[in-house]
Amino acid sequence: MAEAAESPGDPGTASPRPLFAGLSDISISQDIPIEGEITIPVRSRTRESDSSTLNESVRNTIMRDLKAVGKKFMHVLYPRKSNTLLRDWDLWGPLILCVTLALMLQRGSVDGEKDGGPQFAEVFVIVWFGAVTITLNSKLLGGNISFFQSLCVLGYCILPLTVAMLVCRLVLLADPGPVNFMVRLFVVIVMFVWSIVASTAFLADSQPPNRKALAVYPVFLFYFVISWMILTFTPQ
Repeated sequence: MAEAAESPGDPGTASPRPLFAGLSDISISQDIPIEGEITIPVRSRTRESDSSTLNESVRNTIMRDLKAVGKKFMHVLYPRKSNTLLRDWDLWGPLILCVTLALMLQRGSVDGEKDGGPQFAEVFVIVWFGAVTITLNSKLLGGNISFFQSLCVLGYCILPLTVAMLVCRLVLLADPGPVNFMVRLFVVIVMFVWSIVASTAFLADSQPPNRKALAVYPVFLFYFVISWMILTFTPQ
C-alpha cells in the first residue's frame, strides 16, 4: 500500500523561510536625527586643568615651588607630628639652607691667596654626607620612608641652625668676650634642640618601636657636629 506524495503546491504544507528574511524589507530613514552628545563633565575638565602644570607660566611655577618651600619651613619652625615633609618632599629647601650655611661659615682670607673654597666645600660635604649616612642607617634599621624623604626632613631641619649661624654672625660684630661667647652658646644650644625635636617629630613614626633610639642617635651626632662648627666659628 503506497502513500501519496504531497505536491509542493499543496495548501496543507508550508515551505520553510529563512530566519531573518523579513529584515531586508526594513529601511532606516536618513532623516532620523541622532540625539545626545559625548562630552566630558565640567568638573573632570576643571580637575585636569588644575592638576596639569604644563600650561602654566614659569613665574607661576617658581611662585608655587617657593610657597611649598615656605610652608615646609613653617612646619620646621613649629614642629608637630605631620607627614607634610614626607608626602610632598623636595630638595630645594635643603639645598638653599646648605648653601646659605656654607656661605656664612666661610672664612675670609686676609692675604687674598685663599678664597674660602675649602671651607665652603667642607661644610657642603659634611652636611650632605651626614644626611646620606643617616638615611642609609634609617633604611637598614627598617624605616618605612624613602631615601629622598629622609634627606628632605634632615635638610629642612637645618633651618634652626642656619638661624643660629645668622645670629652668631651678628653677635660676632661686637667686641669678643665671655658675654659674647655665652650668648652664642645659648643660641646654638636652643637651636640644636629645636632641630632635634623637629626632625624626630617627622621621623619617629617611621622607625620600628624597638629601634627608635638607634635611629635618633646618628641624628643627634649630625646636628651636634653642625652646631659645633657654628659655635667655634671665628671670622678672620
